[in-house]
Amino acid sequence: MKAVTQLALGDRFRKDSEVIGFRKNHEAIWSEIGKGYLDGSMEKSSSRKGHYERALTEMETVLMSVAKQRKGQRDHTAFVDTLLQSNLSERQVMEDTMVFTLAGCVITANLCIWAIHFLSTSEEVQAKLHQELEDVLGSEPVSLDKIPQLRYCQQVLNETVRTAKLTPIAARLQENEGKVDQHVIPKETLVIYALGVVLEDADTWSRPYKFDPDRFMEDSARKSFSLLGFSGNQACPELRFAYTVATVLLSTVVRRLKLCQVKGQVVEARSELVSTPKDDTWITVERRS
Repeated sequence: MKAVTQLALGDRFRKDSEVIGFRKNHEAIWSEIGKGYLDGSMEKSSSRKGHYERALTEMETVLMSVAKQRKGQRDHTAFVDTLLQSNLSERQVMEDTMVFTLAGCVITANLCIWAIHFLSTSEEVQAKLHQELEDVLGSEPVSLDKIPQLRYCQQVLNETVRTAKLTPIAARLQENEGKVDQHVIPKETLVIYALGVVLEDADTWSRPYKFDPDRFMEDSARKSFSLLGFSGNQACPELRFAYTVATVLLSTVVRRLKLCQVKGQVVEARSELVSTPKDDTWITVERRS
């Protein structure tokens, strides 16, 4: 019994160590992507660049190992299984899982944080969302076939992305030569989109600093939003995944609890690749009768 216990604890320790190591690598890579590449500071520091490259190599090794272990397993389907069933190379599978592991986690977490925060600031929005959840889901848990029916919830998430400027910048490689006024954009130029500016443009959005999901009832608002690369053929797959997770979270929380703002709290955003609150963001909750 003692030997078995020691073995179990040893396995657990190794697994915990792997999780801690993976988390540290995730933080090291994301912090440099979010800052070092944007301001060029990483290239000026050999120690930072070396730390980043080691973390990236270790994470790539782990993800490729997971992909190999998943081959042929059909006990349950994970995201990587879908990639393995496609005609992608091992490198492509690893890179796609890397994107979801890095950006997907951060986007999903912060979409949920901002959605909960903004809901706590408006009893009216909460009431409308709660009513829709009751009408569509009743006492049943949310399911994939029900999510498209939660239209107001989609509006809440759209407005969360807009108001929080969740992804304040985007970059895309120009596949063909383009032109803006008299300026020619050569083919294969990396174009940076200042989404954070466009999302608060008063010419496009009425009362741009107000959290108002009702604005997305208008076709013009939905069209302006889709042109930013948040939907249609240019949709960000990590953002679509984040919407699904956030819908599950809100459908669970809002049906049970009322979210209340902490008086006097000022929430400011820190804008990097994904906007996050500068400090801890607090709310209070009340159980729904």
